[in-house]
Amino acid sequence: MLNFWKLQKPARFLRVAAFGGLSLGLSGCIPGLEKPELSLEVPASYRAAAKGDADAAVPALAWWRGFRSPELTGLMESAQLYNLDIAVAIAQIVQADAQAGVSGAALLPSLSGSANAERQHVATGSSSSLGGGTTFSQFSLGLSASYIVDFWGKNRATLSASEESATVSRYNREVVALTTMATVANTYFQVLAAQDQIKVTRRNLAAAERILALIKSQFAGGTASQLDLSQQEALVATQRAAIPPLEVTLGQNTAALAVLVARAPADFNVRGGSTTQIAVPRITPGMPSELLYQRPDVRQAEAQLASSNFSVDAARAAFFPQIQLTGTTGFQSAALVSLFAPGAWYYTLAAGLTQPLFDGFLLESQFKLAKGQQLQYLQAYRKAVLSAFADVEKALIALQKYTLQERLQSEVVAASRKAFEVAETQLRGGTVNLITVLQTQQTLFTAENNLVTVRLNKLLAASSLFQALGGGWTPAGTLAAAVQ
Repeated sequence: MLNFWKLQKPARFLRVAAFGGLSLGLSGCIPGLEKPELSLEVPASYRAAAKGDADAAVPALAWWRGFRSPELTGLMESAQLYNLDIAVAIAQIVQADAQAGVSGAALLPSLSGSANAERQHVATGSSSSLGGGTTFSQFSLGLSASYIVDFWGKNRATLSASEESATVSRYNREVVALTTMATVANTYFQVLAAQDQIKVTRRNLAAAERILALIKSQFAGGTASQLDLSQQEALVATQRAAIPPLEVTLGQNTAALAVLVARAPADFNVRGGSTTQIAVPRITPGMPSELLYQRPDVRQAEAQLASSNFSVDAARAAFFPQIQLTGTTGFQSAALVSLFAPGAWYYTLAAGLTQPLFDGFLLESQFKLAKGQQLQYLQAYRKAVLSAFADVEKALIALQKYTLQERLQSEVVAASRKAFEVAETQLRGGTVNLITVLQTQQTLFTAENNLVTVRLNKLLAASSLFQALGGGWTPAGTLAAAVQ
């Protein structure tokens, strides 16, 4: 036995050396393990942020409550529970988890059992009758196992890529939820603005009809011309014609809200109210570096990049040999009663190594494909980060400027209403030109409609800022649990 091992050790050493040389030769043809640089530019603060906002208290996760609208809050909660886009995203999480389980199966041995019973008849000599010959039985019961040794980490890298893809699906669910919440808020604000514009238009229509009645009275008395009468009639008709398009906007946005909360539009109603009843909360953006953790789309792009890194590792490991271990054991006997006798037991053990030599450049092409996808997701991540910073800046600017415009436009409406009231009073006294009255009417009507539009833009800017900031700030202690 000693001489046997002395003879076997050099041979085994030569086989190991040859195997190592083959591996080193293969690895020399494969690109290195370097990872691409992120090269992210993270600003120290937002240009449009107010001084001190970085250290101010951050909003709550339920950011929509800051608008102080019970109906909006109810719609948001219903959307979180019943929205079908969110339900689809949750189903995709289930699929991604299952795919991770499929990828992880390669890291575990496969085990299968078998049982077989045979009865055979073999004819002997020249006998062709059914009764001639030999009849015998064969019984077997076996267990087989196989395992692929993940020496190069291919299966582990594939599992890690699938796990990162499952994380991507979780962040995708957060992206869908945030988009849904912002869409609900924006659609609700559109409903309120349409209701405001309908009220303003009807109020302006009533004022124009009052002026028309007065001009008709003056026309009958000979103090107003047909031109004056026709111009006012055109203005009344214009105001009346402006109502149906606004009602279309109101009805369509109400139907859109119904879909967002998974309700049939025919059975769904919105009470609404006015944009003046909606409070705009103070929103502090915090530090730009925090946005990398707050924005679910940025985290999603980061997880997608991580998944592509593991896919590259798996594609690289595919160049190396595959080692597979197999084994079977069981019992085999011609008599059932002696199936489990010591002499019926058998086993086999085998080890195999498979090395790709030429596959039509399949592995090389798969590796290049994985590297290309890695580069794609790297650029997508960079763009997601820069887009996130830009979204916050644009929303901050919009909220600031629309807040200023709302104050200035309110002054325009107040002055225009005063001018119209004075013109109407003077018209009744016959001391003003009808052209002046017509101009003051049109100025007031335009100013009031513009004020509604500005208020809507302000609310949309606030909603966009919440969305740009990730819809709320996840506490540091629960950040890891948010993707479980």
